[in-house]
Amino acid sequence: MPSRRIRVTGAPEAPLRAALAALRTELGVPETFPPEVLAEAERAAKSPVPPAEDATDIPFFTIDPPTSMDLDQAMHLSRRRTGRTGGTGFRVRYAIADVAAFVVPGGALDAEAHRRVTTLYFPDEKTPLHPPLLSEGAASLLPDVTRPAVLWTIDLDADGRTSAVDVRRALVRSRAKLDYATAQRQIDAGTAEEPLALLKDIGEARERLEVERGGISLNVPEQEIVERDHTYQLAYRAPLPADGWNAQISLLTGMAAADLMLTHGTGVLRTLPTAPDGAVGRLHRTAHALHIDWPHHMAYAELIRSLDPHLPHHAAFLQECTTLLRGAGYTVFRDGNLPAITTHAAVAAPYTHCTAPLRRLVDRYAAELCLAPGSPPAWVLAGLDALPKQMADGTRLAGTVERECVDIVEAALLKDRVGDFFDGCVVDVDERQPTVGKVQLDTPAVVARLEGGTTPLPLGERLRVRLTQADPGTSKVRFAPA
Repeated sequence: MPSRRIRVTGAPEAPLRAALAALRTELGVPETFPPEVLAEAERAAKSPVPPAEDATDIPFFTIDPPTSMDLDQAMHLSRRRTGRTGGTGFRVRYAIADVAAFVVPGGALDAEAHRRVTTLYFPDEKTPLHPPLLSEGAASLLPDVTRPAVLWTIDLDADGRTSAVDVRRALVRSRAKLDYATAQRQIDAGTAEEPLALLKDIGEARERLEVERGGISLNVPEQEIVERDHTYQLAYRAPLPADGWNAQISLLTGMAAADLMLTHGTGVLRTLPTAPDGAVGRLHRTAHALHIDWPHHMAYAELIRSLDPHLPHHAAFLQECTTLLRGAGYTVFRDGNLPAITTHAAVAAPYTHCTAPLRRLVDRYAAELCLAPGSPPAWVLAGLDALPKQMADGTRLAGTVERECVDIVEAALLKDRVGDFFDGCVVDVDERQPTVGKVQLDTPAVVARLEGGTTPLPLGERLRVRLTQADPGTSKVRFAPA
């Protein structure tokens, strides 16, 4: 099943909590941090390594989901004059939480982060990479508090192209904690102050450049479980334009970081090879079955940008498109020996992860490689070669958690409706077993396995189906053609 992010609003019922707890036990997810890690975090929270520069006069702001407390990034956007001609451009200041100011290389915190690798998100709770005392407290870029940060200053011309990059450590102070809906509302209403209003201008400029270089941003709907009247409902949340504009700032920074690493010959890139013809050919067949017009002369990237994630058959196709991203990995290089693949096919440029160090181990290394590109710290060089496998293992576990959680929640929501009939659309068919596939229900917003028929499933067609299994204990939901 394609990857789907999932959010839960409200406290889950006891059976659901029990199933999620059992999943954590099965996967060996740590329940707590060891005492020595917590003790070190408490000491670090009181006395982080202070940066030399002070940028607290810049009114940064953050954009995250409403309940998020682990705030990795804060931004400030402004216009600027470009040269003697008096042209205009933009200045992006992007502050990233400076985790290295709190984590001593080789210490207990560092060792625990290498064991966990990434924050794991469950519907009822998360298992953080760092103790919440740091990740949601002393290291988080929360509003109205001073924090150490890795401060990127990226100058853009009027078209959004990068003209200059600077990165250094500095103290910063965020002034506002915004969520995507609030940011979108203010921008649309014209009430946003310039630092926020420019997110649209810069975001759209960077999206145009993405089109120009052949990059792709998948606006895949997010599956959301909402508690209403002591029960649960499932829905899809299509990303807002502000989601995409905000992502463009992160992509811009990741591309700038990759260029710095490549220029100096040592680094770690996020790479993705071009999709094989067979995978794209399969998507052509899926598009045809879902009644999506994809002329042979139209490029894949152009098609993606034409889709509306609010339309069910478009949303289903976007989910299938995530299969082309499954070959992504981390590639290390050093001493000027560049790897065979230096680009990320979806970004269509060199790119690295560097903007989420509170939640992802590799980003702390990337920051240090950019801060001292000619002479990275010894601990960075010593740990570099092991990073790709560590990140691959952590990413694989995060993917398993995501898939299993979706299955468990769907099973919990449908456990009392076995035997009921639903209307849906066949969104995938196994090419080797055409009687097996996936169905996307109209309501609730469930995508699950479909099997048990005697004739090939009609890909892209509407179908009446019957729920045959919904067991949170086994995290399985199954339907059969009615």
